[in-house]
Amino acid sequence: MRLGLWMNCETITSSFCFLAGCVLLDDLDSRLSSSSDAGVKTFSIDKFSHGAHGSSKTSRSFKRGMRKGSEGLKSIGRSFGFGVSKAVFPEDLQVSEKKIFDPQDKFLLFWNKLFVISCILAVSVDPLFFYLPVINDSLRCLGIDRKLAVIVTTLRTFIDAFYLIHMALQFRTAYIAPSSRVFGRGELVIDPAQIAKRYLRRYFIIDFLSVLPLPQIVVWRFLQSSKGSDVVTTKQALLFIILLQYIPRFLRMLPLTSELKRTAGVFAETAWAGAAYYLLLFMLASHIVGSFWYLLAVERNDFCWKKACSDNGYNKKFLYCGNQYMEGYSSWQNKSEAILTSQCSADNESPPFDYGIFTQALKSGIVSSNKFLSKYCYCLWWGLQNLSTLGQGLQTSTYVGEVMFSIALAIAGLILFALLIGNMQTYLQSLTIRLEEMRVKRRDSEQWMHHRLLPQELRERVRRYDQYKWLATRGVDEENLVQSLPKDLQRDIKRHLCLALVRRVPLFESMDERLLDAICERLKPCLFTESTYIVREGDPVDEMLFIIRGRLESVTTDGGRSGFFNRSFLKEADFCGEELLTWALDPKSGSNLPSSTRTVRALMEVEAFALTAEELKFVASQFRRLHSRQVQHTFRFYSQQWRTWAACFSLISLAVFALSISRQTTLHICGSLILNCFTL
Repeated sequence: MRLGLWMNCETITSSFCFLAGCVLLDDLDSRLSSSSDAGVKTFSIDKFSHGAHGSSKTSRSFKRGMRKGSEGLKSIGRSFGFGVSKAVFPEDLQVSEKKIFDPQDKFLLFWNKLFVISCILAVSVDPLFFYLPVINDSLRCLGIDRKLAVIVTTLRTFIDAFYLIHMALQFRTAYIAPSSRVFGRGELVIDPAQIAKRYLRRYFIIDFLSVLPLPQIVVWRFLQSSKGSDVVTTKQALLFIILLQYIPRFLRMLPLTSELKRTAGVFAETAWAGAAYYLLLFMLASHIVGSFWYLLAVERNDFCWKKACSDNGYNKKFLYCGNQYMEGYSSWQNKSEAILTSQCSADNESPPFDYGIFTQALKSGIVSSNKFLSKYCYCLWWGLQNLSTLGQGLQTSTYVGEVMFSIALAIAGLILFALLIGNMQTYLQSLTIRLEEMRVKRRDSEQWMHHRLLPQELRERVRRYDQYKWLATRGVDEENLVQSLPKDLQRDIKRHLCLALVRRVPLFESMDERLLDAICERLKPCLFTESTYIVREGDPVDEMLFIIRGRLESVTTDGGRSGFFNRSFLKEADFCGEELLTWALDPKSGSNLPSSTRTVRALMEVEAFALTAEELKFVASQFRRLHSRQVQHTFRFYSQQWRTWAACFSLISLAVFALSISRQTTLHICGSLILNCFTL
């Protein structure tokens, strides 16, 4: 709506300025013409006056120029945000002509989750570049796995496409204006210039550094050349580039996860998904550590080879595959096995070169294996094992880089293990939090009953009620849960839960929809365990119960009169506390509640809906339909008290009628009928 008003204001203002300009130009044209006729010196833009006709052409050209200039200024103003709406409410964004996305749009939320997954895949693919260097045992040289290089660079390029799409969406995603966060969601800034300025200031540099295809360039450059000396530069370049790009990639993934939690309200909708997410991060760290361990093992082996080669006076370039045609290589090939085995072998019990924590990688032969799957799984297991044990079993050498790597591994393992255990405990505890709350309440209840010295019978009743309530509600406070929702949503939920049950009560089956909705809104669920006295005869009735499930016993002695006893049973779709309805329908009834004429006791677990006296009085005062004779007749027909009275009066009338026919014959029959009436 605000957008429309602002656009209308802009249109009116532009039209007014245009009309005013035309009036001024016409006035200027008339003055120029009159001055020319009067012999006064005329003015022309081109400084060539050709009479009135030339002056008219000049003014029309000037008008056209002013119009074009005005449109140009207006377009420039729009690009800088002048004259257009900079902020709208989320519901107005859908009708806006701008291609701007709401940050809480379902598509954008789905894309953010997809982008988080792509970020995880990105940091998972990057360590695969560390597996490219491989040792050729037959030629005793270090090379690059070309097949794996093509696969990894293709995967990296495909995942980087998600980064590019995400960067494009960031220029079209509105954000909430900080000044409007006073109440509700606030207003969305939809000005593309403001959105772009905000993104450029915040995350553009990080995204740009993350998406730079530097590893692809290094690998493609090596694949295009066939020189063996490029193996060293390729290996070193991949090491530094991947490590440097890991910083912006991790920095981008963390705020994106927080933003996803803020916009969607939650990152993982289920506890198992949240626990699996943190377990996946731990496995990702194991993958990174394992791949880095593999590359450092190749690096230490290469260092030993270069040392042995230089000690024996050979060219170091012989150690890299692709240099077989260099001068002196044949001499090196004849002696390489003996030299390298004697000085760099890791198979001996006391190797000549101390490889430290990389001895296991060299002995297992993974550095010279072309089977990527076995190589990857072995390194992943090594990383997972040492992260879980905080690197306690590592036997390092005196090499500084190896010691620093071990220290970083131990610290990372400690942090990640603490995060994994803490977050998994939090997520898994959410599965049993209700059960734990029930245990705490039960323990408090037991302590209280023991402190107050309650008898065993009362304790059993309390325990039975708590157990039944837990089984029925699973610890959820349904009433407070519904009350926290908007009114219309409360009405729809109550209608869904109660309408079918209320209609099963014969008293309400013929009521109109509005009255049934009013009753459903005010019904409250109740639970009663076995042998619970719901109301006793003579006690004030404060609520009317509509039975959903269970069986009750209703007994009356007619105010304690000797020899009078009536018993009946209530089941599903029955009701009790009908005295309250009579009291509510009476406009002259005071604040004193009516007394119960019956004692109602639960014979088994009972579920019911309760309508309190105040709510019933309100419904009766608002809906006059309850005062109709049809409703009153239906109420009396299904009322237990009215049925008892009707049965008794019918039998008494029958006895009086029989007495008029035969006093002696019917006395015995009448007495028997009356006795049966009192024992119903």
